[in-house]
Amino acid sequence: MTQTRSRQAQPAAARNDGVPFDAGWFEGARVNRSASQRRAATLPARRGVKKAWQAAWLLKAITMIDLTTLAGDDTAGRVRRLCAKARQPVRADLLEALGMSDAGVTTGAVCVYPTMVPHAVAALEGSGIPVASVASGFPSGLMPMAQRTAEVVWAVQEGAAEIDVVITREHVLTGRWEALYDEVATFRGAVGEAHLKVILATGELGTLQDVHKASMVAMMAGADFVKTSTGKEPVNATLEVGLTMARAVRRYHERTGVRVGFKPAGGIRAAKEALAWLALIKDELGDAWLTPELFRFGASSLLGDIERQLEHHVTGRYAAAHRQPLA
Repeated sequence: MTQTRSRQAQPAAARNDGVPFDAGWFEGARVNRSASQRRAATLPARRGVKKAWQAAWLLKAITMIDLTTLAGDDTAGRVRRLCAKARQPVRADLLEALGMSDAGVTTGAVCVYPTMVPHAVAALEGSGIPVASVASGFPSGLMPMAQRTAEVVWAVQEGAAEIDVVITREHVLTGRWEALYDEVATFRGAVGEAHLKVILATGELGTLQDVHKASMVAMMAGADFVKTSTGKEPVNATLEVGLTMARAVRRYHERTGVRVGFKPAGGIRAAKEALAWLALIKDELGDAWLTPELFRFGASSLLGDIERQLEHHVTGRYAAAHRQPLA
């Protein structure tokens, strides 16, 4: 089984400094939705993996999960339990059976609301697992800009190493691309040394063409990651959207030499879905992106199903879901 690298407290990927706004980078872009859907549909079957290879890929997927709780009834106790699960996401007996007891497997990060950041930071002290926080008026983004920016600054001051901001969808829907650029650039300035993950809320953007344009603008403005969804939209991460965003990431890298990360979030619950996303990234962006520094899943229940599949690999039996509690 391939060894899993220990995590550092701060993502190791180089920061994206951004570039000056230039509509010429994206204004002529065209995305064929039908072709994208056909391409996405081939991923689960054509790039399927089995047996020990599947177990290895699933362990890799765990290291790329932003283990998340974003509920109105979050408490300090819930966050501490989530952090304990992030430290040891797979039962010790399963890791021993897989020969991975000493691999240091953890999740990629823990993602919480700003007021929960201090609890997560305290619970993860010494683990090397970064704390991510949503901010900027999540999930709608419909707050005055000064308040949104202040929330970003506050979350960083409380110890968040990564900030997931949400854009104003109106800028995309009305084609106000410079306004979107200025918004993201403002957040980039507010995060300081933290990494900036920009949520596009793709389920509310209407077309894949606009998803591509919004991705490019966010990266031009300094996004270190582009992220599909808040998890609160009617439609969240889909493979055709992921394909569109991954190709925008590739195009930005070709122009600038900078690798920007990608994070699908919302609705990814099954291990087989995680494998399809990893296949997409391997095909479209290459092995360099198959690291926690450049690819993350925003998820909560996904981890439980992955652990269940790993138990099946070890024992040959499917266990009840409660044997792999989230926290």
